[in-house]
Amino acid sequence: MKSKSLFFIFLVLNLISCGTRKSVKHIPDVKQYSLEIPKVKTINDSTFSFNQNYLTKNKQQLWELYIKGNPLQLGYNNGALTQNLMQHQEEIFFSKVEGFVPSKFKQKLLRGFLKWYNRKMYLNVREDFQAELYGLSQYSADKYDFIAPKFRRAIYLHGAHDIGHAMQDLMVVGCTSLAVWNENTEDGDLLIGRNFDFSVGENFAKNKLIEFVEPEVGISYMSVSWPGMIGVVSGMNKEGITVTINAGKSKIPLTAKTPISLVTREILQYAKNIDEAIAIARKRTVFVSESILVGSANDKKAVIIEVSPKNLGVYEVQNSNKLFCTNHFQSDSFKDDKRNQKHIVESHSEYRYEKLQELLQENPKLNPEKMASILRDKSGLKDKSIGYGNEKAINQLLAHHAVIFSPEKKMVWVSSNPYQLGEFVCYDLNEIFSDKRLKSGEFAKSSFNIRKDSFTDSQEFKNYEEFKKLGSQFEDEDKILSEEFIEYYQSLNPDFWLVYFQVGKYYFDHKLYSKANIEFEKALTKEITTVPDRENIKKYLKKTSRKLK
Repeated sequence: MKSKSLFFIFLVLNLISCGTRKSVKHIPDVKQYSLEIPKVKTINDSTFSFNQNYLTKNKQQLWELYIKGNPLQLGYNNGALTQNLMQHQEEIFFSKVEGFVPSKFKQKLLRGFLKWYNRKMYLNVREDFQAELYGLSQYSADKYDFIAPKFRRAIYLHGAHDIGHAMQDLMVVGCTSLAVWNENTEDGDLLIGRNFDFSVGENFAKNKLIEFVEPEVGISYMSVSWPGMIGVVSGMNKEGITVTINAGKSKIPLTAKTPISLVTREILQYAKNIDEAIAIARKRTVFVSESILVGSANDKKAVIIEVSPKNLGVYEVQNSNKLFCTNHFQSDSFKDDKRNQKHIVESHSEYRYEKLQELLQENPKLNPEKMASILRDKSGLKDKSIGYGNEKAINQLLAHHAVIFSPEKKMVWVSSNPYQLGEFVCYDLNEIFSDKRLKSGEFAKSSFNIRKDSFTDSQEFKNYEEFKKLGSQFEDEDKILSEEFIEYYQSLNPDFWLVYFQVGKYYFDHKLYSKANIEFEKALTKEITTVPDRENIKKYLKKTSRKLK
């Protein structure tokens, strides 16, 4: 919780500092683009249109957006149709900061440290993307102009994913992805699955947006993200190129470069094969470490492009037609990278990688339904119960979304709430980017949907949701909790090490050292997420031992 708070403090004060720099007044030149100011037609309370651009909500509560035009027109069409959603998303994001840094003095100190941070980001963003962001930003909320002007706010927010995982010891993103083809799928076609575990809270994930974009120049594509986002974290283009991003271990960057989601956006819009995707990645300078899993219908395989501020490697499997990607690098370019080596040993990345290997041994030939089952798997190695919400699981029960791609068929399945447990909705890009969609008026190919996970109807799931709500009770160190509450809380998620550590820390803070010792000992018997977490528990055990002497 503390690490996530630091992330929002870092990002928002960074925005404020940039908003106060008078020397940064860059606005993109958009005069070269023709523009028709959108006049949105309201069809019903969840369907809106402008010319051939549409926004609608399906029965699974996923928002579907279709836009077309030149870069500036794309931004305006997007902003006009999603304005309410985008402003709501902004409000959710910035409201996270309230209470984190109440001291004006501390804010001033932090601003002094961060004031230069984003000063050069726009120099690393394509001019056509800047024009699109400018159009989109015209529909941002006025009330956050004190943080930064609308255009700069829009461009800086596209670095949120990068900043989030670059913070020391912070993994708000613990994504998992995999690709299989040839003998590893039922029909031999390439099949890709991914969980996007970027957690900014349940409210942020509520309004998922599936974008279908037909740019004036380049390749039409689809993307899954949130309102106000033109970058791509999960997507596929009409040529069957897919991109998904997984965070690597990074230092806190000293200056912003190209946000990774805009690199992957460029790949989708302009690449037809793996070689073209790699060439695009090589042209861009990023400011964090990231794995980009690229699938290709034309190449009938997938590779991982591994990027960092100072290096780039390509990982391609040899004598195998399956590729796994968690949160560590695998290419020769990073084999001697000490930060990556330490991350493999200390984090939960390697554990999830081994779990993928285990699940593929149990399911040697995958189809979309079996892929969904893997993405929803909540167990540890050898089916061990490791507690719900444990980041060592493939399904950490915090995903913003999960996606399954069939690049050769140009089909994609997108999860609906909660997490990746809801129904996966199927889309066929062959139909969406054709006259068939215009005639039918529908985006989804519902007969191919994957049913929701039965776990959502279980008592265990209800217990997990209750556990998440009650966890906030431990944030107030002065609060007195009854023994009945503590026992009930632990019963909601009994296999998760965190419930015992939280209670142990509560007892320690209230000088109940014998009880604290018992809880810390219990925590050590569970599957603890990372080496630093285990070492922290051991430190508390030593402290309690000293107090008891």
